Amino acid sequence: MRAEQELDRAAVDEMSGPVLLEFGASWCGHCIALQPEVDRGVEGHPGVRYIWVEDGPGKPLGRSFRVKLWPTLVFMRDGKILKQVARPRKDEVQEGFGLLQ
Repeated sequence: MRAEQELDRAAVDEMSGPVLLEFGASWCGHCIALQPEVDRGVEGHPGVRYIWVEDGPGKPLGRSFRVKLWPTLVFMRDGKILKQVARPRKDEVQEGFGLLQ
């Protein structure tokens, strides 16, 4: 799911169950390269709520997670961050999904 409206941190923190936030930009080469790995993880874990957030300067949600590099993945459960990683390797993506099981 792409975030169609600007989510705020309070709304994200109130989400129940497993959530993956991906911060990036549609033109970001690192984001594009990682997308197949993220897609595989999402398909293999249908109970995970996946939210892709178009990030950029001054975007409050990204700043609240201290996003500095894209893509940044935030694996959460019931509003708690389990793992946050910028420009992850494939094994880090797999490990994050493992935490959400």
